[in-house]
Amino acid sequence: MMNYHDVMTPQGLLRVLFDEENVHGIYFEGQKYWPDFSGHHPSPSHPLAQRAEQQLREYFDGGRSDFDLPLAVRGTPFQQSVWRALLTIPAGETCSYMALAVGLGNPRGVRAVAQAIGRNPWSVVVPCHRVIGSSGSLTGYAGGVNRKAWLLEHERKIAS
Repeated sequence: MMNYHDVMTPQGLLRVLFDEENVHGIYFEGQKYWPDFSGHHPSPSHPLAQRAEQQLREYFDGGRSDFDLPLAVRGTPFQQSVWRALLTIPAGETCSYMALAVGLGNPRGVRAVAQAIGRNPWSVVVPCHRVIGSSGSLTGYAGGVNRKAWLLEHERKIAS
């Protein structure tokens, strides 16, 4: 059975999707690839919901930059490698799509890297917002470019 819990943040509602053991996704309301939650149950008192909410609140309050949540990792092996690489980008820093592709040993795979990043189901927790264009532009973010800019500025403040 899948459950969800809504967490209000300075950037709007985040919906945490989880089962008994793992977080399956964290989505900004209205973001691209917003799942259909009609068959899921609100479970705000579940321990995993409470743990996720606490860590998200700590992040938005400036007291946390990394997360310790059990993630249900589903995706192709390539997507999983990209998502793991995102976790190595420190808060307050950015990486280009090209640099990420090169780091993964696939310098011609920038578009594939961008597609895998776009399918990252854990907004904020797996920091796809830390990936920018080679020119420094804030290209693409399923939650919206304005949110991406806010998250990056927030993290710069946390890191300093």
